[in-house]
Amino acid sequence: MTFAVIKTGGKQYTVAADDVITIEKLALDAGAAVTFDDVLVLSKGTDGIEVGAPVVAGASVAGEVVEQTRGKKVIAFKKRRRQNSKRKRGHRQELTVVRITDILLGGTALPRPVKPEAQAEAAE
Repeated sequence: MTFAVIKTGGKQYTVAADDVITIEKLALDAGAAVTFDDVLVLSKGTDGIEVGAPVVAGASVAGEVVEQTRGKKVIAFKKRRRQNSKRKRGHRQELTVVRITDILLGGTALPRPVKPEAQAEAAE
């Protein structure tokens, strides 16, 4: 199976073609193309795994922005007992939903994995 580990927003994500991931906000509109150049690990299916030092040379991951959204509200509540002291603060993280279109190595797309349903149809 072809997959890659990318780094964006200070976090690492394992992605494959046609995956939909939610990452930290990117300043792009819905439908815009995005390229992730920080590929840390690249699996080329049966050809093995290539580990970068720190990134795999010539590898990138292409995707498209699906939507801009916000995460769940997180409440930070602090209270000091018997001192009439409390603080309540809320936060909603801004997020970007991205659909991964291709995993590229040297500008060419790596082969996509064949889904089990497609294998069954091809066998018939």
